[in-house]
Amino acid sequence: MTPPTAVVTALQRADQQHLLAFWDRLDEPAQQAFAAQLEAVDWHVIEEMQRLAAGGSHSRDLSVDLSTAVTPPCLRLGDPKNSIQPIDARHRGAEALGAGSVGAILVAGGQGTRLGCHGPKGLSRVGPLTQAPLFEILLGKLVAVRRRYGRDVPLAIMTSSATDADTRRFLAEHAWCGLDPERVFIFRQHDLPAIDATTGRLLLDAPGHLAVAPDGHGGMLVALAETGGLDWFGNQGAEHIVSFQIDNPLAMPLAAEFLGYHLLSNADFSTQVVRKQAPGDRVGIVVSCDGRHCVVEYSDLPEALAAERLPDGLLRFHAGSIAVHAFAKSFLDAAAARHDSLPLHLAFKAVPYLDGQGNRIVPTSPNAIKFERFIFDLMPLAQRVCVVEIEASEGFAPLKNPPGSASDAIEHVQAALVAHARRLLAKAGVAVAEGVDVELAANRIIDETDIAGLPIADTVIDRPLVIGG
Repeated sequence: MTPPTAVVTALQRADQQHLLAFWDRLDEPAQQAFAAQLEAVDWHVIEEMQRLAAGGSHSRDLSVDLSTAVTPPCLRLGDPKNSIQPIDARHRGAEALGAGSVGAILVAGGQGTRLGCHGPKGLSRVGPLTQAPLFEILLGKLVAVRRRYGRDVPLAIMTSSATDADTRRFLAEHAWCGLDPERVFIFRQHDLPAIDATTGRLLLDAPGHLAVAPDGHGGMLVALAETGGLDWFGNQGAEHIVSFQIDNPLAMPLAAEFLGYHLLSNADFSTQVVRKQAPGDRVGIVVSCDGRHCVVEYSDLPEALAAERLPDGLLRFHAGSIAVHAFAKSFLDAAAARHDSLPLHLAFKAVPYLDGQGNRIVPTSPNAIKFERFIFDLMPLAQRVCVVEIEASEGFAPLKNPPGSASDAIEHVQAALVAHARRLLAKAGVAVAEGVDVELAANRIIDETDIAGLPIADTVIDRPLVIGG
């Protein structure tokens, strides 16, 4: 089999003929698969990647003057000093959940390799007592919302080429974790090729395969639009959509109060933040500059500015982004129609590749550039942004590092889940003996209200126990 004429022509135009150097080594099925991968390449995007790699500018201005930027006003969960009263926000959020007008997107394209988990990160077992995987905990939260408000939350799950098949298999084998499969939409984000940092050429990681990586959490917008996901949400009755990440089992994107602030603010884009305690905390920050809100990655914040404090001792830039957002669906529809709504970002990485003789090279220092899009880059396009501060202990326990790491490892996540369970039990009047681990059944318990009616109320828990399980 010879390479398809259209593929050869496209490679010649892009000066990427080297990608076919090992074509004759491939059997026919491998040739067909490689041809399909090459045919799917968007060469306009490749041109944009090469331009950025050469020091060009983004298609949309992402610059922010940090010297004049400030942390925007934040509403705080449960704070009666808010401009919108918490009770009003909870009522409005509950009303929306009861009406079935809120949808959700779970970003689940990451692999768990660094965490010691084979397959999707969502398979990582973090339940302190049950060893429940992240998928079960996070999807269970939607089951609990259905129990309380009587309506399903339509859910879209974004996978990647590396996690799609395993995710679908897990859900099928585990009865969709209690969700109605008709109310779940699975879609796959795109991959973007890596390019050689010196030559700008695409890299091969096998004789018949481009070196690629998922296009970041911002890939959800393009992939949703292309697969009909935005229309699907509309057909499900969703007027507002929350998004959250698979690595945070404490995430509370469907908290009624958060949704209420989003709705009562008439916001296009709302986001949850936690208060940064130390300059080195590895979270992006939400800032406001000239009336425009945006997120600045922690790696782009100069050390001196990161350490600057206000007279009351609070960090000047303290609104740490935790990747829990809410969007008006109309805003997402409009953003999807723009070609420049989510510009590319680049990062220098060590990427294994084939040299000219077909030898696999595993570099020890960055040799290539990977690209991705960030969903928070939609924030400057929003006319109205609502920033909601939550307590990290209530809604942020990310699993990012392997066991034994100084932070964000499974032992830290499990400790946070236990501590959160103990606090909710205490609010419900249930005592837990010192040193005893407890776990909340995610599909039954949203807050202390759900605990109050259980048989364990007004007792002392003196042995490890799963509450509501």
